[in-house]
Amino acid sequence: MTEDTPDVVVLREGTEGLSTEPYAAELRERLPDHDVRRAGTPSEERELIERARVATGVRIDEALLERAEELELFACAFAGTEHLPIEALRERGVAVTNAGGIHAPGLAEGVLGNMLVFARRLHEGWRRKGNREWRHFQSGELTDSTVTVVGLGSIGQALVKRLEGMEVDTIGVRYSPEKGGPTDEVIGFEEDPLHDALSRTDYLAIACPLTETTRGLIGEAEFATLPPEAVLINTARGPIVDTDALVGAIQTNSIRGAALDVTDPEPLPPEHVLWGFENVLITPHTGGHTPKHWERLAEIVAGNVGALEEGDELENLVASP
Repeated sequence: MTEDTPDVVVLREGTEGLSTEPYAAELRERLPDHDVRRAGTPSEERELIERARVATGVRIDEALLERAEELELFACAFAGTEHLPIEALRERGVAVTNAGGIHAPGLAEGVLGNMLVFARRLHEGWRRKGNREWRHFQSGELTDSTVTVVGLGSIGQALVKRLEGMEVDTIGVRYSPEKGGPTDEVIGFEEDPLHDALSRTDYLAIACPLTETTRGLIGEAEFATLPPEAVLINTARGPIVDTDALVGAIQTNSIRGAALDVTDPEPLPPEHVLWGFENVLITPHTGGHTPKHWERLAEIVAGNVGALEEGDELENLVASP
């Protein structure tokens, strides 16, 4: 390739506080026979994308897309692609892939960590430490619990793998239960099997995409079905859980507590009642943060550059021309 026609352009905007410079370096390491260039300014983006076959980054707008005469693939650095001009990309013959799966290890570890916090009541220990209060309290065990995992994609599977050896029973919820899965039981989203599972659940881990089926999936009826000792852990999307129903369940001791990495609304307003509950743990949508973000994404994108050249199927394809 000539100096002005790179194979892969890395756009300037980073994510999770990470610069895209290391991302470009990871791609160069995996694609030694390709010209990988990072655009550090808007003008560089406009110039470099004109002849590039592959572009990758957080987002691409329609104005930049108009200049991408040779573009065949946009590799999004997010798992979610709802912010992209998908139809415009399709119309121009550009395939779109995402970063699905790269956050799974960290998200799974976060869910498991929250389960252990509630099992051993570590949050009560932290509260008493803040009060300089040396006073014993009772703890439980994760052992012999039933964990229901809603969603058996990369995150759900990573969680179930980490639960192996923890001496728990697992129930998986997925769209196609006939495909089976790594859990002891696999069910669908139908109301009767779902509520049967919820009635036996100690820890409910939400790890599924937000769809028409899952929006508001956990509401008043579901909180009424969960045992009072159950804990909700949502690491997926806030609207999967009905916030008002969750608040009601906490206020009436219908469940033991919740750990939320996502909320509805998001960001959660400072005055929201959820902040005030000692048995609701909240993190600001940071569950997927990992220092291996670019390393894992580069592995997928480099593989897709090769697949594009060979005419093979693309990994993590979310939109095709």
